[in-house]
Amino acid sequence: MPGGLSVSRGRAIVLGAGIIGAACAWRLAQRGFDVIVIERESAPATGSTGRSAAGVRHQFSEEVNVRLSMASIDEYRQMPQAAYRAQGYLFAVPGDAWNAHREAARMQRALGAPVETITPAEAARRVPMTLDGLGGATWCPSDGVVDPHGICLEYVARARALGARFVFGEAVEHLERRDGLWRARGSSARFEAPLVVNAAGPWAGELARSASLIVPVSPARRIVFTTAPLPEDLRACAPYPWTIDLASGVYLRSEGERLIFGCSNPADTGFEEGIDWLWLEEVYTRALTRFPWFERLAIDRRACWWGYYEMTPDANPVLGRMPGAPGWINACGFSGHGVQQAGAVGRVIAEEACGEAAFIDIDALRIERFSHRAEDRSNRERLVI
Repeated sequence: MPGGLSVSRGRAIVLGAGIIGAACAWRLAQRGFDVIVIERESAPATGSTGRSAAGVRHQFSEEVNVRLSMASIDEYRQMPQAAYRAQGYLFAVPGDAWNAHREAARMQRALGAPVETITPAEAARRVPMTLDGLGGATWCPSDGVVDPHGICLEYVARARALGARFVFGEAVEHLERRDGLWRARGSSARFEAPLVVNAAGPWAGELARSASLIVPVSPARRIVFTTAPLPEDLRACAPYPWTIDLASGVYLRSEGERLIFGCSNPADTGFEEGIDWLWLEEVYTRALTRFPWFERLAIDRRACWWGYYEMTPDANPVLGRMPGAPGWINACGFSGHGVQQAGAVGRVIAEEACGEAAFIDIDALRIERFSHRAEDRSNRERLVI
């Protein structure tokens, strides 16, 4: 073989062993595919999956995202390794966004999600906050938290039990289709299969470019800050549910006797590494406008962490076959929602690979949407944290 690299052949190559790639590998193996999963890291769930803030929710502005999350949460409820806890999500919504948010809540309820619209005063009884500028709030008690590591490792175990092969520490450098096969060249080996699933998270766009394809997925660093144990009187209010102030973008939730919190920095794009401590000052300033008691919190710098979102222009994932690239299927661009939607996505991608109609209609998430409506943002997912 050219370059002396060994060649592994299968029926499907999955790029990435995070929660999305692992779910796809399991579902493909269930369908009888000989699956090879290639992961640049040394173990599964060590990229974005392992650095997730672990929330799962039904509250999205786009119907397809609600459906994907609902089906995934249903799957996680039945999986002991998911450690699903219904801790709830509370959205505090400014007046100028309340009408659109209330309409989204109606849609969520119509799909079966137990989402409640409540007054700002009712929201403040759940989590102490100022009411200035709020138009209303929504609360869903079945939203909550999971263990992303546990879910991903369970998918890996299920896939392996069905014969899937996992290759770790192998960075794919180039992809091409020749003679009816996708050929992936890694740093120390080559892989061939008629099908490839691009589940490479923040690297999905980069890997697509190596195959001369355009998949509009790019990395964005996100930072999760962690407090020291809360003062006793604030601890009495715990556990704090996932709480999102849409006016400032600040979120928080309980993690044991502490809080984790953060706020997305839209300028923090690309493969920046480490924690941006200057951003902490901005987040604190924003948080104080809604949660004045933040001035009493101390930070545990050793417990803070960072990771990557895989962003698309409309904050919706890219799912399905790639036009003009036979055998290429995208499962990427989740914009912070990969853990929330992995269970359903694994099923959808396996159905797509088998030429079947998906159990959830993903037409709105196909890559063709970017060429059809270059400037149309009406389907943009608004509830991105």
